[in-house]
Amino acid sequence: MQHEDPRAQQLPRIAVTTGEPAGIGPELIAKLAASDIAADLVALGDPGLLATRARAAGIALDLRRYDPTERMHSRAAGTLRVCAMALSEAAVPGRLDPRNAGYVLATLARAADGATSGEFAAIVTAPVHKGVIADTGIPFTGHTEFFAARAGCDVVMMLTAPGGARAGGDLRVALATTHLPLAAVPAAITRVGLVRTLRILCDDLIARFGIAAPRIAVLGLNPHAGEGGHLGREEIEVITPAIVQLRAAGFDVQGPIPADTAFVPKQLERYDAVLAMYHDQGLPVLKHAGFGDAVNVTLGLPYIRTSVDHGTALDLAGSDRADPGSLFAATRLALELAEGM
Repeated sequence: MQHEDPRAQQLPRIAVTTGEPAGIGPELIAKLAASDIAADLVALGDPGLLATRARAAGIALDLRRYDPTERMHSRAAGTLRVCAMALSEAAVPGRLDPRNAGYVLATLARAADGATSGEFAAIVTAPVHKGVIADTGIPFTGHTEFFAARAGCDVVMMLTAPGGARAGGDLRVALATTHLPLAAVPAAITRVGLVRTLRILCDDLIARFGIAAPRIAVLGLNPHAGEGGHLGREEIEVITPAIVQLRAAGFDVQGPIPADTAFVPKQLERYDAVLAMYHDQGLPVLKHAGFGDAVNVTLGLPYIRTSVDHGTALDLAGSDRADPGSLFAATRLALELAEGM
């Protein structure tokens, strides 16, 4: 075993979950490990799965057993420590198997426990398939909700993309609601919930992103932000009172702004983040601006968690055609946030 200079600076230890085993996650992790990114990467998953997908992608990986007592001061490109967790059934690229749903959830639980204890400086997650997990009867609506429930705290889902249509910095879009049917969204938006969400958003922009006085644009729910009540009253009865409450507390929160004009570049220049009311109100714009380079960040957790901006891409699994850009971006942001703490 190579002995490192104890005086050298330790690499941040990043837990990387392998995601849906039939998807592109394992091969993206192999591509990440093949890079010279300066992190102690610890893959949580099945070593055989990682080795198989690496070979299929033409990547020579040096897989090493993970020992949590061993601190890394350097990492050679192509090396990857693996916290071994066994698949229930052999995974076939592109073919979902609900028998592996427990394996997927076990990797997430291990990552959450390790991050909570301080074993990991951050978590980076490869994509999971919500449907195949839910089909087993296990309630599961996504990573964000899973980590929130495990940590017992309120969280906010935010995606960030470099530049995009916003001059002078990253485009950041947070969500007031996450993975809900559209018909359930209006009832899920409450004054109390919006105030809580905006406080988490502002607090983490300050604490994690180093923005001293965040400027937040809050979107309306309805077309034209309700058109003075003619197209819906949520803006009058719920959204505006929440904004007024936060402004009285000293927060720079503006709105409600009509969603169809909020992402005009000159408008975006005025804000550090946008709060959308629902998933498909804000994220299509962000993904159009930076798909493949965008990162999903869970705000409000007691640890750092980032993720890719895409799904499992079952049609690409095992083909070596999946773009690892978002996983690289998620890992770089996790490192940046970890080193800034």
